[in-house]
Amino acid sequence: MAVVGAHKIEALFKKAATLQISKEKVKEISDVIDQKFHDLLLIGEANAKYNGRDVIWYSDLPLTKAFRESMQKFQALEEELALQDVLDHIKTLPPMYTLEAELEGKLTEIVGTLIYILANIAKEFSSDDNVVSEDELKSAIRILNLTI
Repeated sequence: MAVVGAHKIEALFKKAATLQISKEKVKEISDVIDQKFHDLLLIGEANAKYNGRDVIWYSDLPLTKAFRESMQKFQALEEELALQDVLDHIKTLPPMYTLEAELEGKLTEIVGTLIYILANIAKEFSSDDNVVSEDELKSAIRILNLTI
């Protein structure tokens, strides 16, 4: 189960970076976003455990200054993601600690920001036609994997 639907990913790529993506690339993007989201939660869980808690706090997630700045830019787009879709996706992941209310309230922003960041990395590689090629997407994903 994907954390975000195909139409929303396409819309966010267009709104965040004026990029068009083919239907074939949406699945790959969705898989990457799912994995990066899960990675953030896993590190958050490890940080909570280190701090003697069995609840993951928002502050446990390894969100850099640049990530938080991108989160503000995503918020400025005024795009809404469905919280229930994100919560349903979490249920498909291996069991982990409970999420605090503040973190739960920010889940859609975190997922949206991951898409926003990937779209803007892809934009750096994109040719003038604003259509993301397979090579451009692969390069963007490599950078995302190195940084998050």
